[in-house]
Amino acid sequence: MLMTTDLSSPQQLQSMFDRSGLRALELQGRRLLPIVQGGMGVGVSAQQLAGTVASLGGVGTLSSVDLRRQHPDLMARTEGHNAGEAAKRLINEVNLIALEREIEGAKQRAQGRGLVALNVMRAVAEYAPQVRRALECGIEAVVVGAGLPLDLPDLAAAYPRVALIPILSDARGVQLIVRKWERKQRLPDAIVIEHPRLAGGHLGAAKVSDVNDARFDFERVIPECLEYFEKAGIAGKIPLIAAGGVRSFEDIQRLQALGAAAVQLGTPFAVTLEGDAHPEFKRVLAEASDADLVEFISVAGLPARAVATPWLRNYLRAAPKLQAMAQVKSRCTKAFDCLAQCGLRDGLKEAGQFCIDNQLAAALRGDAKHGLFFRGVGALPFGSQIRSVAELMQCLLSPSGGRAALGV
Repeated sequence: MLMTTDLSSPQQLQSMFDRSGLRALELQGRRLLPIVQGGMGVGVSAQQLAGTVASLGGVGTLSSVDLRRQHPDLMARTEGHNAGEAAKRLINEVNLIALEREIEGAKQRAQGRGLVALNVMRAVAEYAPQVRRALECGIEAVVVGAGLPLDLPDLAAAYPRVALIPILSDARGVQLIVRKWERKQRLPDAIVIEHPRLAGGHLGAAKVSDVNDARFDFERVIPECLEYFEKAGIAGKIPLIAAGGVRSFEDIQRLQALGAAAVQLGTPFAVTLEGDAHPEFKRVLAEASDADLVEFISVAGLPARAVATPWLRNYLRAAPKLQAMAQVKSRCTKAFDCLAQCGLRDGLKEAGQFCIDNQLAAALRGDAKHGLFFRGVGALPFGSQIRSVAELMQCLLSPSGGRAALGV
C-alpha cells in the first residue's frame, strides 16, 4: 500500500528497504539501496534526476553526452558555429563546462547521500576528456558502455576511490574486461549486465538479430559471471547490476536470487517528475507500449531500441537507400563531430545515416514528430502516469509496488 507520509525522506525509504528483505549494494565502502538510475542522453539524466536519486540513497547517474543543451547560456555561445575545427573545439569546451556544472549541481542535491555517477559512452570522440574532467570535478563513479573501456583504469589511475563500472552484456565480455583490468592492478568496482532484449537506447549486441540471443539471459549470464569470479579467486569483489526490463520489487527480488547485487533502470526514471527532459518527452515514453518499439542500427553502428515516432518510421523506410548512397564526408555536417565512428560522416553503409545528436536533442525538448526517443521494454510501474522519483523508489521497494492502491 502506498504510504501518504513524506516520500522525500531518505530515512523513510531506508526503513522500507530494511523491511523488504532485499540486499544492499555495497560500493566503495558505501551501503546503498540496490537501485541504480541509468545514464540517459542527451540531457535526459542531468543534475535534477541524478541528484534526487542519490539523495534518496540510490545511485544517480548523469549522462555526459552534450550537456550544454541543459544550459541556455552555453548553447548561446555555440550558436552559429557550424563548421570547422574551431566550432568543434568550442562545442567540446562548453560541454566540459556543462559537465562541471552538472556534477556540482547533482552533488549539491545529493547532500552526501547515495552515489553520483557519470555515464560516458566509449563510442563518443570526447570519451577520455570527459572522464578526466569528471574525475577532476569529484565524480563518485564512472560508468562506461557502448564499447569496451579497456583504458578506463589508466584514465582513473590517480583516483582509486572513484568507482569504475563497465556495462557489458555477456559473460565473455566480463571475463575479457576483468583480465585486461587485472593487468593494470585494478578490478571493476561493479559491472552492469545489460540485457539487449530488454534495455533501451544502444544495445550490447553486435547485430539487431542478436538481441534475443539466449546467451544474454540474466539466468545464464549472472551465474556464469559468478562462477568465473569464483574460479578467478575474486568471488564477492565485483557486484553485478542487472539492467533491462526491471519494473518492480519482484524483479529486484528475482534478480538478487540469481546473484545480482542491484538493478539499473532507465525508462522508469526518465519519466519521473524530476527527469530533466521536457514533459512531452515523458508523455511519449510513458504512453508507448512494447508494440510501439522498434530495433534498428544507430549511427554509432550499434543496435538500438526506441519508440517508433514519425521521424523514426520515415527514417527506417528511407534507410536502405540512404545506406546505399553513404559516402565519406570531409567533416561532420553538424560541426559537433560527437562520435569516434559515425555512419553519416564516415560513409559506413551498414550503420545509421542521420545525426543522432540532433534527433536526441529534439526528443529532449519534447518534439514528438522529429525526436529519437530511446525506451526500454516493459510496462512502466505507474503506467502512463508521471510520478516522483521518491514514489518510484518506494514502488520498487514494496511488494506489488502498492500499485493497486493507486488504481494503476
